[in-house]
Amino acid sequence: MAKLNPRLAVYPGTFDPLTMGHVSLIRRGLKVFDTIILAVAESTPKKTLLSIGERVALAKEVFRGDEDRIIVDPFDSLLIDYVEKKGAGSILRGLRAVSDFEYEFQMALMNRKLEQDIETVFLMTDFKWMYLSSTIVKEVAQFGGEIRGLVPGPVVKALGSKYGFNFTRSGKSR
Repeated sequence: MAKLNPRLAVYPGTFDPLTMGHVSLIRRGLKVFDTIILAVAESTPKKTLLSIGERVALAKEVFRGDEDRIIVDPFDSLLIDYVEKKGAGSILRGLRAVSDFEYEFQMALMNRKLEQDIETVFLMTDFKWMYLSSTIVKEVAQFGGEIRGLVPGPVVKALGSKYGFNFTRSGKSR
C-alpha cells in the first residue's frame, strides 16, 4: 500500500442534495485536515432525485472558491478502496444524533477491518443543523416549502427546477 496522507480526508455521501449541514461539516473539517475530498457516491441503495452529474456539478459550484482545499469527485466502488486509491489517511463522517451512531460505528469498524491504516474521524454536526437531512429537504421542497437557508443557493435553484417551483425572496411560485 502507498503511503497515506494523514492531512487528507475523504467525506463520502450521496449528497442528494447537499445541505448546509454538509457544508458546515466540511468547513469545520478543514480546521482538522488540509484537504477534503467530497466523494459523491454513484451507487447507493437510496433512490436519488439528482443524477450523479447534477450532484457533482452542484457541489463543485458551491465550493468553487475552495478548489485547492475541497475536491469534489464521484466514486463508484467500495469506499475503503477509493480512500486508499486517493492516498487519504482518514474518512470524515458527521453525526447528528445517537441514531446515526450505530450505523456509522458499524461502517467504521468494517472499514478498519478492511484497512487498519485508514482512520474514521467523526465530527458532531453543528447544533443548528441536527434536524436537517437530505430526505427532509426533498420532502419540504417537493411541496413547495421554504428551503432557502437549508441548502446552498445553487441547490435551491436545482430543487425548484426539479419540483417545478421558483423559490424567490417573497416565497414560491409555480
